[in-house]
Amino acid sequence: MTDEVWKRAEIESPCIKICVIHPETRLCTGCARSIDEIGSWSRMSHDERRAIMEELPNRSAAPKGRRGGRSARLKRS
Repeated sequence: MTDEVWKRAEIESPCIKICVIHPETRLCTGCARSIDEIGSWSRMSHDERRAIMEELPNRSAAPKGRRGGRSARLKRS
């Protein structure tokens, strides 16, 4: 016997509920998707979502190095 009431057909998503768009990369620091990808996720086909999911491990949502602190700010001024 299967219990159809508890079966859900949710869209697979890489979201980890840490939704912050990095100002330089324009990617979410939680899931590494772009704001456009996040916005259109529910309208994408399964194949489109799968292709993005396969790319995500190779993306860097935030730069790894420090931005320079005070000395970098002074140079920009």
